[in-house]
Amino acid sequence: MSFNIGLSGLYAANKQLDVTGNNIANVATAGFKSSRAEFEDVYSATRLGTGSKTIGNGVRLANVSQQFGQGDVNNTGNVLDMGIQGNGFFILSDNGSLSYTRAGAFKTDAQNYVVDNNGNRLQGYGVDSNGKIINGVLTDLKIDTSSLKPNPTTKVDQTMNLNSAETKPTVATFSPTDTNSYNKTISTKVYDSQGNEHTMDQYYVKTGTNAWRVYTYMDGRTPSDPANNTLTPLTADISFNSDGSINTLTAGAGWTKTGNTLTMTGWVPGAITNAATIPVTWGPNGSVAATGGIAFNMALTTSYNSPTARTAQYQDGYATGQISSLTIDESGVMTANFSNQQTKAIGQVAVASFANEQGLQPIGGTRWKETFASGVAGVDAPKTGTLGAVVSNSLEESNVNLTNELVDLIKAQSNYQANAKTISTQSTIMQTIIQMT
Repeated sequence: MSFNIGLSGLYAANKQLDVTGNNIANVATAGFKSSRAEFEDVYSATRLGTGSKTIGNGVRLANVSQQFGQGDVNNTGNVLDMGIQGNGFFILSDNGSLSYTRAGAFKTDAQNYVVDNNGNRLQGYGVDSNGKIINGVLTDLKIDTSSLKPNPTTKVDQTMNLNSAETKPTVATFSPTDTNSYNKTISTKVYDSQGNEHTMDQYYVKTGTNAWRVYTYMDGRTPSDPANNTLTPLTADISFNSDGSINTLTAGAGWTKTGNTLTMTGWVPGAITNAATIPVTWGPNGSVAATGGIAFNMALTTSYNSPTARTAQYQDGYATGQISSLTIDESGVMTANFSNQQTKAIGQVAVASFANEQGLQPIGGTRWKETFASGVAGVDAPKTGTLGAVVSNSLEESNVNLTNELVDLIKAQSNYQANAKTISTQSTIMQTIIQMT
């Protein structure tokens, strides 16, 4: 029986060497999780159990358990490289067959789907037409490289002060070409439906105590009649209270007024494609202004004894844009950044967790399959509940501790030699007995 005991020890030591060697071989494999050989003793038993003086029959391999401890997450500089800091697995699909991984070395294929090195597609949540994440429905994540649709300007907000100490211009009759006929000019870039950029010029003229008039042009022309080159502007009058706040706002032709907001309803860009007068800077025929016009908010306009200046300005229009870069935040939201300074969510990475991670079945390629022992995958967005955060531009390294593995290698070798000695000793005893017969 000693031969069998020694042989079982040799087998166990060999398996320990195999597990340790596999750990060492994958020390540089991203997302790899080390394994541990677990053994149990063997006893012969009758139907009534083992006796109190029963000698063991050796050892056997009970399990090779995976250690899902966190590996170091190191920067790589590649935006599609992702690591998970905490609990969870990336979800991959091979024509509908799901697998799970901690290796986040992703790239795009010929169809712009996000895939791993084996072509499995990364799973996540898509977005609707407004860029809102559609939670709950897994889909193949794809980098949408199409142009961002332009947005016509619908509103302009600005914070501005008109100096109460200003004097009236020396030239009484306003002319945009005569700087002595106005106090200040402010220009604002706006956009039409085709993404063409236009310039709205506003000239501020002091008309009396706490009183100003605003003359407005679009691309140097009359906003409501671009073919007319008489340079007739839209006008509005503002009076201020003694504390510098707006008292009255009076809209001239071409404006409609709601509270302290003036809306330019007559602007029709693209009404001309060619004109005898030069320059003609209107957009191509077919482009239109935003439905409802451009609402110009004057509520934050004041008149204090400080220089006339615009301190803040916002308008909601933009031209068409091409995708210029991609960012992925800790919650896995993939955001496309466009050349027109706009951003849009194009998807969100989903992660899965399991009640018993050690019940997962390794299938190679640093991937695992769900089993009955692991339990059903719980899928959600990163940083939800106990799920970890996604770290972009980074990869999770192997969690193999090389020093420990080298020590285990020495121990496994010693175990192998000791069990071989058991067999050698038993062989010597057998030879002695044979010689006695």
